[in-house]
Amino acid sequence: MISFKRGTFSIIIAKALLLECSAFSTVSIYHQKHVPSISALRMSTIAPNNIVETSKITKGDIQPGAMIDTTGIAFSGLKGKALSLTDADYPKAKDVKAAIPRDCFKPETLKSLGFLSVSVAATSLCTLVGAKLLNKIGTSLLTLPIWTAYSAITGTVAMGLWVLAHECGHGAFSKNKKLQDAVGYIIHSVMLVPYFSWQRSHAVHHQFTNHMELGETHVPEKLESVDEGSYSLRNAMVKKFGLKSWGALQGFVHLLIGWPAYLMVGATGGTGRGMTNHFYPNPLTKPEQPKRELFPGSWKKKVYISDVGVGLTLLAAIGWGVSRGFRQVMALYGGPLLVVNAWLVIYTWLQHTDVDVPHFSGEDHSYVKGAFHTIDRPYDKLDPWGAIDFLHHRIGSTHVAHHFDCSIPHYKARVATDAIKAKFPAIYLYDPTPIPQALWRVCKGCTSVVKRGKKWIWKNDGLEDQLER
Repeated sequence: MISFKRGTFSIIIAKALLLECSAFSTVSIYHQKHVPSISALRMSTIAPNNIVETSKITKGDIQPGAMIDTTGIAFSGLKGKALSLTDADYPKAKDVKAAIPRDCFKPETLKSLGFLSVSVAATSLCTLVGAKLLNKIGTSLLTLPIWTAYSAITGTVAMGLWVLAHECGHGAFSKNKKLQDAVGYIIHSVMLVPYFSWQRSHAVHHQFTNHMELGETHVPEKLESVDEGSYSLRNAMVKKFGLKSWGALQGFVHLLIGWPAYLMVGATGGTGRGMTNHFYPNPLTKPEQPKRELFPGSWKKKVYISDVGVGLTLLAAIGWGVSRGFRQVMALYGGPLLVVNAWLVIYTWLQHTDVDVPHFSGEDHSYVKGAFHTIDRPYDKLDPWGAIDFLHHRIGSTHVAHHFDCSIPHYKARVATDAIKAKFPAIYLYDPTPIPQALWRVCKGCTSVVKRGKKWIWKNDGLEDQLER
């Protein structure tokens, strides 16, 4: 499972749910039909040229030389492509960079400020509407549906500001570092994000994408026993309530709790650095790899500098609540912020995770391999006009290029993406699955991983047909 430090939070919540419901539920125990499973169909034949031939995979999807045991593996819109890649398929980083036009690596301050003005104006307009609503309808329980809709719209628009602050942290906003850090620091502080702390942890995420020990976000839980951990818990919930109950639990935990849990205790981070906190620079628990602590050297001071901005925002919110009421704070600020956080989790989760996308141990990981296991998705089709993708500065539809070189500004990422796709079509990952369906599949199917060959793959024995439709 993409879990909170070995699945602790999810396990606690799910066990409580099971205990509560078992006293009242009359739901019969879920059982599988006695028909050949998709996993059984997949264990067909290995062709003479070592191409796996299955009911779901075509020869165009699988690279020659990749002998894959697909037992217990469900398939996304990638059709197993990521599982079929071999070490020989990956180019050197310099070759990838050479394929991207040089102009893509040059941020333009005025253009960046122009996109910033769009996000500021759009978010300000939403906030103005909220202020007028506040004067007309107040914040009673009866108006909760209206404020929920307001939060969804305003949070979605404000996510564009988050993306630009993230771009500042990568050095892709401007060559003027003081201006860049000022913009990023202010925006992230207002959104309760410690700017320099996250700048560091996010850079580590880029370096160790899909690394089982040193990955910084959404690192899977290793399956040590089918009778323990999240895998066992999912089996229990599936038998009693069906797979949808597990998916709903995972969605709730990740989207509502995931981001603050990551900031506070390093939830979903790898085990190599121990438990971490973005507001305190030293590890909270003894790291497995002490030389890999998250905030070494001068970063410790930067963590405390980040705390100042978040602390000032919290003081302002508390003062606002004391003087005007905390329901007003939640209506205009807290609700939209929760939506921004949910968007952030959706992006980071789906950018590197799906039921047929593997992870790697340290001895088998490389920067290029991690970057090529980034997935571009059709965020431009979330709405008929592509407005959300535009407002979010195409962070999800051009993320492969971003992972190769995070200094590429978002307004040049489409050109870089097209160049990578044209040069390396056999290993570029794009999943056409609509975002809601992809998220639902990941919620249900990405629980625990087992090692198969050099890769760590998601184990979904008996559930493949429920994850692929």
